[in-house]
Amino acid sequence: MGTLLAFDTSTDAMAIALVAPGRQAAHDGAGGAQASAALIPELMALLAAHGLALADVDAIAFGCGPGAFTGLRTACSVAQGLAYGAARPVIPVDSLMLVADDARVQTDAAEVCVAMDARMDEIYAGRYRWAGDHWAATTAPALLRIDAFNALLQAQPVGVIAGSALDAFGDRLAIAPSVRRVPQARSRAEALARVAAQLWSQGVRVDAAHALPVYLRDKVAQTTAEREHDKAMKAKALA
Repeated sequence: MGTLLAFDTSTDAMAIALVAPGRQAAHDGAGGAQASAALIPELMALLAAHGLALADVDAIAFGCGPGAFTGLRTACSVAQGLAYGAARPVIPVDSLMLVADDARVQTDAAEVCVAMDARMDEIYAGRYRWAGDHWAATTAPALLRIDAFNALLQAQPVGVIAGSALDAFGDRLAIAPSVRRVPQARSRAEALARVAAQLWSQGVRVDAAHALPVYLRDKVAQTTAEREHDKAMKAKALA
C-alpha cells in the first residue's frame, strides 16, 4: 500500500484524506468559495499531524469531477502543483464514485445510481457496480435534464439512488417507492480515502500534465481572473 494524499472540492464540501500503510485519516470541511484558500493549508496540516512531508507521499489523488467548475479547477491546479513539486504521479478520482462508495457503506448495496444536483434543473448522473474490491462504472457520468434522468430510471430500474439531487428535486424525480434513497453522505472524505486506495491498487496513475478535470457542462473560455486563479493555485502548491 502506498502513501496517498487525496482531496475533492467538486461540491460545496471539501474532503481531504491521507492513506498510508497501517493508518488512514479523513476530514470533511466547508468547500465552495472557501476551498481555494483553505485546501493547501489543510493538506499540509494533515501531513504534519501524521509526521509526514510531501516528499513521503507516493501519489496525489484528486476529485476530477464532474462537479462545480471552480471547485474542479481548484482541485486540478493544486494536484498538478503538488505533483510537479514532489515529482509524483496523480490519481484522478471520479467524484460521483465517491457518492456510490459512501452509499455502499450505508446500505451494503452492490449497485448504485448516483444523482447529484448540477443546478439549472440538471443532474450529474452515473451508475456504479461494486466488483468485490473496486468500483466499475456501468454508466459513465453524464449531465442530464430531469426528464432525461427520469426516462433513464424507467428504462433501467435500480435499487439504490444516492446524491444531492434527491433533496434538490424531490418529487420531480420519478423514483419508484421500492427504491432506497441515500440523499446525504455519511463521510465523503472517508469514501475518498477508500476509492483512492482502490485506484492505487489497480495501478491507476497519470503524469501531472494529464491530470485534467471532467467538465460535463460546456464553458467556452476562462476569464482573466480565472486564469490568474489557476496560476496562483499552482504557484502556491509549488511554494
